[in-house]
Amino acid sequence: MKPHHVRRLTMGLFVTGLAGTLGLTGCAAPMATSAAIAPVSAEAAGPLYRIGPGDRLSVFVYGSPDLSVHDLPVRPDGRISLPLVPNIVAADKTTVELDQEITDKLSKFVKSPNVTVMVDSFHGPLSSQVRVIGGASKPIAVAYVNHLTLLDVMVDAGGLSKFANGNDAYVVRKQNGTETKIPVEIGALLNRGDMTQNLAMEPGDVVVIPETWF
Repeated sequence: MKPHHVRRLTMGLFVTGLAGTLGLTGCAAPMATSAAIAPVSAEAAGPLYRIGPGDRLSVFVYGSPDLSVHDLPVRPDGRISLPLVPNIVAADKTTVELDQEITDKLSKFVKSPNVTVMVDSFHGPLSSQVRVIGGASKPIAVAYVNHLTLLDVMVDAGGLSKFANGNDAYVVRKQNGTETKIPVEIGALLNRGDMTQNLAMEPGDVVVIPETWF
């Protein structure tokens, strides 16, 4: 997937040609049975990004290449394993917090270790994703980044499916423990470029697109 800032540069061209390219009132592509994940650059998520299962990390221990690990997956249980320090809980921690924990554990074996953790690619926890379900060409979960919009998400989802009722779509958003439904006319957004429907996304949003079979 293109980085978020590059995607925005091409957005105007996408809106112009989207209906012709994808047939956004109905796309012939079969609907996926489960949501795919669209990783983006972890840098775009900002310094407070919290690591989640499925993320891939690089851990650098300066002066100790044998202890450094690249492309390290975070397991479904949220843990990672490093030389000398197996089964560290990485999920729901920032890179700074994980840096410090690894440093503390390595200090038992290495004098004054200098550790840096980098997120190479990320999925994030569900609370940091925006999901699209129902009548999208490919139901998808997108990692939230700053300034993410509904149009960005629908670009990743490939537009509307053949039977989508895009103008009856809505976004489920949880605020202060309460779920609210925000109506959005995705058909108008994609087919006519109606940017009044280009809702700003928030982490944890779920875009629901009803389908009409008759």
